[in-house]
Amino acid sequence: MVTEPADRARPDVPALVDRFGRVATDLRVSLTDKCNLRCTYCMPAEGLAWLPHESLLTDDEISRLIAIAVERLGINEIRFTGGEPLLRPGLTAIVLAAASLRPRPTLSVTTNALGLTKLAQPLAAAGLDRVNVSLDTLRPDRFEALTRRNRLDDVIAGAKAADEAGLRPVKLNAVLMRGINDDEAVDLLSFALAHGYQMRFIEQMPLDAQHAWKREEMVAGEDILAQLRSVFTLSPDPAVRGAAPAETWLVDGYVDAVGKPAKVGVIASVTQPFCGACDRTRLTADGQVRNCLFSQQETDLRALLRGGAGDEEIAVAWRTAMWGKHAGHGIDDPSFLQPARPMSAIGG
Repeated sequence: MVTEPADRARPDVPALVDRFGRVATDLRVSLTDKCNLRCTYCMPAEGLAWLPHESLLTDDEISRLIAIAVERLGINEIRFTGGEPLLRPGLTAIVLAAASLRPRPTLSVTTNALGLTKLAQPLAAAGLDRVNVSLDTLRPDRFEALTRRNRLDDVIAGAKAADEAGLRPVKLNAVLMRGINDDEAVDLLSFALAHGYQMRFIEQMPLDAQHAWKREEMVAGEDILAQLRSVFTLSPDPAVRGAAPAETWLVDGYVDAVGKPAKVGVIASVTQPFCGACDRTRLTADGQVRNCLFSQQETDLRALLRGGAGDEEIAVAWRTAMWGKHAGHGIDDPSFLQPARPMSAIGG
């Protein structure tokens, strides 16, 4: 059981601090809960009841909240997520507005890449810095079984378009599941190395809409590394990890697209939680602040926006929300409850 600190007054500082001394500088912005894939570990085949259109933040509302986060709260990195963020018609304009802020934040997007052949160049021109592409398998039959769509070639083409547009490093994210794709770690890393991409393996987390997650079906980070080390020589990454969710290793003998030593990462959110260094705050597509991916509470910024609140009033509400963040996600605690919202409605 995680022990929470005694209640005390929040220090009078502008940053998004919490009771454990962590400071949130990384904002994840969900732009939509909709997706054009139906990954089995995320949502049912028929999809979900999408958020009502009127409940979604407008492009201007998103841009205003991002500006508050950067100019008043110390956010210096922004990741656009979903659902599938490329389905948001105003994405390019939102990126352009964020890139115009000072100090300029680093801007990235996590995507299934289906729209990148058309959008990579416009997004790069607007100011996007890089992309994370979800790719769980290289086998067309498995891809179709996992996503319920026959679109593997489009994902691979989208990653290539992002690389050609200079959205580097292109990072590939894979979730391995027992009996489904748990034998592809080596193949996925080989593919990434051949194209100059960075591979990231992510432990499956209890964030599926069906609430069917089982720990025994998850492939642990140590098992993934054992597979990789059967073929590749991995050396500890000398770079300071800081608050990065991935623990990374250098892949001896390989370089990435810009000639730097190739890296592979493992995000072991379940077996080796990194909550103590977490620097993230999350904004849902309907304007709710979440101080943790697994939080059971949200703070409604949309109501403040539409009720005429000023920027500082909204900033105060955001600071208060982050002050109440727990020490960790508590997946291993007997009292753990999966969030009511699935990952598609929270944002990765």
